[in-house]
Amino acid sequence: MRDVVDDLIWDEAPKEASAVALLDAPALVEDALTLTDDVRVFCDDWRDAALVPSELLVEHPTDLAGVDLALARLPKSLAALDEQAALVQGAQDVTFVGGARIKHMNLTMNEVLGKHFTAVAASLGRSKSRVLRAWGPNGLESDWPKVRDHDDLGFAVAAHGATFGGTKIDPGSRLLLAALRGAGRTPGLEGEDVLDFGCGNGTLAMWLARDGRTVSARDVSWSAVAGTVVAAEVNGVEVDATWGDGLADYPDDSFDAIVTNPPFHKGFAKDSADTLAMFDDAARVLRPGGQLWCVFNSHLPWRKELNVRVGRTQVALQDPHYTATVTVARA
Repeated sequence: MRDVVDDLIWDEAPKEASAVALLDAPALVEDALTLTDDVRVFCDDWRDAALVPSELLVEHPTDLAGVDLALARLPKSLAALDEQAALVQGAQDVTFVGGARIKHMNLTMNEVLGKHFTAVAASLGRSKSRVLRAWGPNGLESDWPKVRDHDDLGFAVAAHGATFGGTKIDPGSRLLLAALRGAGRTPGLEGEDVLDFGCGNGTLAMWLARDGRTVSARDVSWSAVAGTVVAAEVNGVEVDATWGDGLADYPDDSFDAIVTNPPFHKGFAKDSADTLAMFDDAARVLRPGGQLWCVFNSHLPWRKELNVRVGRTQVALQDPHYTATVTVARA
């Protein structure tokens, strides 16, 4: 849905271009098509990509190189902005115009763009929003994705700029890994066919694959899925990683177990709807008696929701900040 940020990006954009890239800005497709037929769209979020005519979506974000105008919704992550700026290098006259709500912007964004362009300027604020314009590309090549070895866990993870957690192992995932190994109050993971639902940088998927399971991974973020694919190649394991929203394309009773470190943010905003939908999806695709392993901030009411939506839920492991649970799906 178009908003004041989209309006400001368009108002501040040059009105002449031979090729236009749209990054995470599906609402600007019709505007961009008034400038040129060569409009290339990349959306990291599958739900945004679903709003765009398929013929305008690039097969890979590297296909954005060579445009002379790039319009973007500024991402939450500075790493994601760095990758955006690197992707649109190629044409000497490219201009980058990115917008966001002022409360979500910071001066470091200027520095990130300054790494890739010789000039960066901010617009005046309007409707609590602002645009950054950058021009004079320096042609710096992208160094994404990045790979990091975690010797203590025995595998590497990989990340694109927008991948949640980057190449780090977040504390919640570490707690869940310990629970899956049986270090908590319950026995460890049971089952052969396992899904890492909301896979992020693939931490859980890598451990599962190294443990000999048949592993699938799903995330709504292209960056998460692409990073998981790279990590699987680096680690020499097989993971069927796919990009999508929810599990509607999976039949009932598909998995023996599901592991998840679910989101509680959607973009810049806190939002529990996605997590609750994930629980409902998990209940459908788990085989009777299958396990749903979940980790979450301890103040969140997810144990109650898991009991209601999926089945009997136990706390497997807990620390002062996170809770890992195991739920047995109802028959």
